Amino acid sequence: MLMPRIIPCLDVKHGRVVKGVQFGSLVDEGDPVELAVRYAEDGADELVWLDIMATVERTQWRWDQISRARQRLNIPLTVGGGIKTVDDVTALLEHGADKVSINSQALENPDLITQVANRWGAQCVVVAVDAKREDDGFYVYSHGGRHRTSWELGEWLVESERRGAGEFLLTSIDRDGSQHGYDLALLDYARRCVARPLIASGGAGAVEDLLEAIEAGHPAVLLASILHQGQTSVATIKQQLRGRGVMVRWPVS
Repeated sequence: MLMPRIIPCLDVKHGRVVKGVQFGSLVDEGDPVELAVRYAEDGADELVWLDIMATVERTQWRWDQISRARQRLNIPLTVGGGIKTVDDVTALLEHGADKVSINSQALENPDLITQVANRWGAQCVVVAVDAKREDDGFYVYSHGGRHRTSWELGEWLVESERRGAGEFLLTSIDRDGSQHGYDLALLDYARRCVARPLIASGGAGAVEDLLEAIEAGHPAVLLASILHQGQTSVATIKQQLRGRGVMVRWPVS
């Protein structure tokens, strides 16, 4: 089994970290640079930074925040939100992103995935997918979970992988912010569809949830609420996982 990756997520709105439930009822959780540094120092393996309003409001990135974070981080940083062109990717990489996360624009213009992969390599392209359970399966949503697309989840994952996606950030809209555990049925289905790595997102409420996902074969786990709200820390999570016999990157930095 691959060694787990513990990945805090910073959902950023107007320069502040926010968190809610099922993409709504957002609460301010603090400064993204300070939280990024705290989680990195506490042992995070990677960080994901998503501007959740960039697509909806067509806002500009706060480049100074990304640059300041990069200067103080020693772990990989994935940045996404509002990416529409190769020039956007160039700017984010120049300001400190190691990878970029593309969501809504990839759905509108799938060739963007290929363009980025061809220029910087598949390892640079994280296709973020927000999915919701419906009677006959899982369907993909765009624009921060606001718009239902015509894509069935498996079909979109296969198409994205074919076009060059190096990794998928798969969020369960149903579980987002619920702290009721990851949607393993969603993750298992996605895993059967594609070979590229998956990052499990939506629902982490305790180390047991992470352990359940890891033991089910999903070693990359994203978490937000339980860290932002001070319920636990990355170091505590790693200590607990280690105590359950899970190999983690240790000691924490």
